Amino acid sequence: MRDGALRRLLHAGDEAVVVSVRAPARDRLLFAARAPSRAAAEHGIERMRFALGADDDLRPFYDRFRWDPLIGPAVRRDPLRRAFRKPEPFEALVAIQKRIVGRLGRRCPETGLRDVPAPTTLAGAAPALLQSFDLAAGRAVALVRAAREVEAGRIDLYGSDHERAWARLRAIPGIGRWTVEMIALTGQGRLDVVPAGDLAFLKLVGRLRTGNPYARAEEEDVREFFARFDPWAGQAAAYLHSPGAATRRVLAA
Repeated sequence: MRDGALRRLLHAGDEAVVVSVRAPARDRLLFAARAPSRAAAEHGIERMRFALGADDDLRPFYDRFRWDPLIGPAVRRDPLRRAFRKPEPFEALVAIQKRIVGRLGRRCPETGLRDVPAPTTLAGAAPALLQSFDLAAGRAVALVRAAREVEAGRIDLYGSDHERAWARLRAIPGIGRWTVEMIALTGQGRLDVVPAGDLAFLKLVGRLRTGNPYARAEEEDVREFFARFDPWAGQAAAYLHSPGAATRRVLAA
């Protein structure tokens, strides 16, 4: 955030795109992009619209849950809240850490902004290098393998067949259900999915179910808890707790 604008460096292929987003009024978002080509600029704006949920129609969710005893007060108070998302699903896949971005990410010399590394960069990285950024050995190897699958086109994170991509990801040792669910929610916009293994949700559901602030639920307890919100479990989660990051409030564009 700078001067009242959210700015982000993205890439359309090899073309760098700097996107800025402002809210000039409560019911407006203003997107602007600088890139070598119009196509790249449009790509950057499209990805930031996705990240901010600017085009999501949440009226059905609002109508159904505004009087819900658990989340209703929050829904009525803050109807513009959106679940946290990454602009690109690959960014959600690798759960990029700042040290990785600083060392391997792509930098804009004009703005100093950095983007996540391209799949080809991580596909060619040595697991030992990633371990030097405080990744566990198994996580580093899984990240390199996943990047290779994405780079080769064997895993399509942008396609409509999400389940197929998830199955191929789960076939990689070290990538479990939590990772896939995080990609689904934060990278592919699947508001029907909750990453049930997230520690924040295990604690939250344990506390809500028992009243004990130190209780911790099991994954299946979390899935059962959020089943009442189907098919809006991920959006409902944004009103209870956002895993790994603060929730976003955006205005309908």
